Amino acid sequence: MKNAEQESRHRARMQRKKTIIDKKIAAANQDKGILLINTGNGKGKSSSAFGMVARALGHEMKVGVVQFIKGTFSTGEEAFYRRFPEVEYHVMGEGFTWETQNSEQDTIAATAAWQQAVHFLTDTSVDLVVLDELNIALKYNYIPLAEVIAILQQRPVMQHVAVTGRGAPQALIDIADTVTEMREIKHAYQNGIRAQKGVEL
Repeated sequence: MKNAEQESRHRARMQRKKTIIDKKIAAANQDKGILLINTGNGKGKSSSAFGMVARALGHEMKVGVVQFIKGTFSTGEEAFYRRFPEVEYHVMGEGFTWETQNSEQDTIAATAAWQQAVHFLTDTSVDLVVLDELNIALKYNYIPLAEVIAILQQRPVMQHVAVTGRGAPQALIDIADTVTEMREIKHAYQNGIRAQKGVEL
C-alpha cells in the first residue's frame, strides 16, 4: 500500500498529466472523415479495422467493406458482419498472391475490387469504408496508386476509411490522418501452430 507521501506525489503527477491531455483535447477541434492505415508485418491489421466496423455499427453507421486479396476461404468476420443490413460486404480477391501465382488474374480481381471501392468512396450515405489488403494490391501495382490517392482525397468529407495490408506506400501514408505499424514480436505460426478459428480465421 502507498503511504501518504507516495499518494501525494502520484496525485500531483496525474494532475500534471491531465493538464497536458486536456490541453491537447481542447486543441483538437476539427470534425472530418479520418483516413487510417494499418500496416507492418505484425498481426492485427485487419482485426483492428473490423473492430472499427463494430464501433461504427454501435453508432448506427453504414459500412462498406471490400477485401482485395482474401477470397478463397470464409472468415469469421465475414460470417459475422454479413448478418447486419448496415454492412455491405464484398470479398473480391482470388487468394494470397503466392497461391494464385497469376498476376494477370490478380490484376483483374483487384481492378474489380477497386471499382466497388470507388462506389463506396463516392457514396455520401456510407460512413465507414474498410479496404482490406489494399496495400498489397498497391504493392504489386494491380491498381494505379495515383488514382487511389485522388479518389481518397475526393471522398465525402465526413467519410472514414480504414486501409490495411503490409507495405503501405509512402504516398498513401503522407495523406493519411492516422498510421499504425504492427510489429511482429512473436507468432504462433513460427512454432508450427496453424491458423485457428476465432483467432486467425
